[in-house]
Amino acid sequence: MVSSKVVVKNPTGLHLRPAGVLCKTAIEFHSKISIRFKEATANAKSVLGVLGACIKSGDEIELICEGEDEEEALTTLVKAIESGLGEELPDETGR
Repeated sequence: MVSSKVVVKNPTGLHLRPAGVLCKTAIEFHSKISIRFKEATANAKSVLGVLGACIKSGDEIELICEGEDEEEALTTLVKAIESGLGEELPDETGR
């Protein structure tokens, strides 16, 4: 099992489009992948689970991967979240 904390940078948080991108990416791996936010844990391969976590911009989440390709899954998902999950991120001035 491996895990990493990452801050969601999307200006609108994990709404439907970025949650879908996150889930689509997670489904590519054989490992069990979970997202821990506050006291809740959600299945990262379930759009409804991710949406139900109500993750907003600036929230810190923990990704937990367990399985045969856990290291690759964790690295890929952290990079995807840090790059905005397909959405444009604000620059350093906030624009």
